[in-house]
Amino acid sequence: MIHIFDGATGTMLQKSVLKPGMCPELLNIEAPEAIQNVHRAYVEAGSNIVETNTFGASRIKLNEYNLGDKVEAINIAAVKNAKIATDGKAKVAGSMGPTGAFIEPLGELTFDEVYENYYEQAKILADAGVDYILIETCIEIQEMRAALLAAKDACDLPVICQLSFSEDGRTVTGTDPQSAAIILEAMGADIIGANCSLGPEQLVPIIKELADNCSCPISVQANAGMPHLENGQTIFPLTPEDMAKWAPKLIEAGATYIGGCCGTTPAHIKAIKEALTDVSEPIRKAPNPNLALASRSKTVFIGKNLPTRLIGERINPTGRKKLAEEIKNGSFISVKREAIEQTQAGAQILDVNMGVAGIDQAKAMHKAITEISQLVNTPLAIDTSDVKALEAGLKAYPGRALINSVSAEPDRLKYFIPLAKRYGAAILCLPLSDEGIPKTAKERLALAQKIIAEAKAHGLKDNDFLLDALVMTIAADKNACNEVLNTLKLYREHIGAPSTMGLSNISFGLPNRPLINSTFFTMCLAMGLDAPIMNPYDDSMQNALSASNALLAKDPNGRDYSLNHSGQNIPVAKAKNAVSSGDIIEDIKSAIISGEKESIAQMVEQALNEGHKPNEITDKALSAAMNVVGKDFGAKKIFLPQVMLSAEAMREAFIKIKERIPADSVSNKGTIVIATVKGDIHDLGKNIVSALLENNGFKVIDLGKDIDKEEIIKAAIDNKADMIGLCSLMTTTITQIDEVIAELNKSDYSTKVMIGGAVVTQEYADNIGADAYAPDGVEAVEIAKKLINK
Repeated sequence: MIHIFDGATGTMLQKSVLKPGMCPELLNIEAPEAIQNVHRAYVEAGSNIVETNTFGASRIKLNEYNLGDKVEAINIAAVKNAKIATDGKAKVAGSMGPTGAFIEPLGELTFDEVYENYYEQAKILADAGVDYILIETCIEIQEMRAALLAAKDACDLPVICQLSFSEDGRTVTGTDPQSAAIILEAMGADIIGANCSLGPEQLVPIIKELADNCSCPISVQANAGMPHLENGQTIFPLTPEDMAKWAPKLIEAGATYIGGCCGTTPAHIKAIKEALTDVSEPIRKAPNPNLALASRSKTVFIGKNLPTRLIGERINPTGRKKLAEEIKNGSFISVKREAIEQTQAGAQILDVNMGVAGIDQAKAMHKAITEISQLVNTPLAIDTSDVKALEAGLKAYPGRALINSVSAEPDRLKYFIPLAKRYGAAILCLPLSDEGIPKTAKERLALAQKIIAEAKAHGLKDNDFLLDALVMTIAADKNACNEVLNTLKLYREHIGAPSTMGLSNISFGLPNRPLINSTFFTMCLAMGLDAPIMNPYDDSMQNALSASNALLAKDPNGRDYSLNHSGQNIPVAKAKNAVSSGDIIEDIKSAIISGEKESIAQMVEQALNEGHKPNEITDKALSAAMNVVGKDFGAKKIFLPQVMLSAEAMREAFIKIKERIPADSVSNKGTIVIATVKGDIHDLGKNIVSALLENNGFKVIDLGKDIDKEEIIKAAIDNKADMIGLCSLMTTTITQIDEVIAELNKSDYSTKVMIGGAVVTQEYADNIGADAYAPDGVEAVEIAKKLINK
């Protein structure tokens, strides 16, 4: 069945009772008839699902209007209005929009704070009688994860998860539709989709990618095209007839829930419904059957017909005193460096272990997962026997992790499997029991089957498992190798899930271990090993993998093997230990690019002690590094989390320079006053721009949100600002930018003006006389440098 959502509420209310600066959700109490009229119009147009007017009715959002004490009253009134208007003719979806802030480390909110915010609202909506919980317009997967967990805990209603994607097909923080679908389905989302930001044409490929990567129903609510300004008014260009033409294509792409977002009206919904009168549900192909792990911005599949996936083992303090000591002292420099270098060396998954005696492993795991996931897009395996550390890692990870490992021991089955289900993780099945280590392949198969049966009883599926063949040393058991090979064979025959193992155990206690390890490796690959856990810097293992892939048809015609061994490609293992170039300026530049904020201050101090001038460090290391970061961001090689991490490292460098050198000897890049305009309470984008500008050496006077024109101009004059930065995210407040510029022109003060925000365009900037339009934070920094040019 195809379900028809309603369209925009805010733009409908703007035509009647909603004035700039008002809280739209308060109208549920103060103007219930107006809300009911909007709902009723959509039902009459053909909607069989309407959304409550509660998009911004969570406590965090209502606090922006000093209405936090009215969370319950507003949400209950909204549901009542929807039910009165629909009169049983349509289902009601309880809408929950984004908080407008990021979860740490990108922002200041904790995961638990966001969870509690959504739990409260979802519980109120469910108790008031909605039929669905709709989490919509999220631009960050971690916030969606917190909201989804909260909604599932608060009630047993179907939960719809809709992300907002940009024109590049990713969310603001870099999540692609494939990774989003895999992460959210594993966590229990009932319906997955996209809304806002884009028109229907741009959403067709996104909907298809979502549909191809999950088995959930798919929803879509497009804007009425990409907005532009005409005579000071925001215009959404697509007519009802235009939207109707795209509706069948969205259904064909995989959607069965369809409606409208910004700019759509009852006329648009009526046209969509009529266009779908004779359209059948889409025929969807089955999603990829292989095991999938995902980071915030990348998915890796593991399976018997796929290339071998290398799991890097180096983020593990066992037997590594220096790494253990660093972790114990709260330093994660080596942990982060290992993450970068293992990824460069070809690891497609990174194993993370914080097993240091005498520390709070949960705290350490949370820190490690948070830092690594911001730094690289390689999916992670959380390696721990501590249930608290496991949950801390799973909660902090903005993706779909692998749990390493779940054995058949009673406590592991009891505590680890429910966490896997709750956080949508896959599990590495380790064939151990409370009776000890099974020696034979048949015993290992039986234990793996026991673990899988228990996991399936909790809701896990066939493609949620990675099977460990359990490697022991041949120095203690002459049959150790043969039993591993037999185990791999039995796993393939009786279970079919992909397999893994820690390879180096086989040679423990023997001389020339690399020879034993690489020979054993090739034997295991031939028997079906899919994802070895190994040191990616080991040349002998990398060579064995390269040759085996060619021989086993996983490298067609030996193409990669030929490139690697003919001198055309540098072997990936050689990426290890490019830590110091011998040139401190280049080392600082590299540290900024990789976001090594813990070590950057010491490096800057070394450069100053060696006689390098502050301006030399700033220009040749710091600015040069951020130029590289900006180019990589523009080319979509990195995403906002990595940019923010580099900016934080740069800020630490500036702090150290200012500590050592008088302020007047450090180049001043300029002073910028920045604000979100009057009537607009959104400041997420503005905060990102502000942080990036400040971390790049500008003095930023951040006035906040909902700031009137007089205050902005006064701040610019008082601080002798070289530039004003203005932000608007709402169609109703964009014209406030015009008024600020007009006020500036009336004054005797002259300065540059840069504008940005979701509804702002280059055309608008040109029309109103702004000096520049910045589409994102990275570009804003480059524009500021050019405009101010100090």
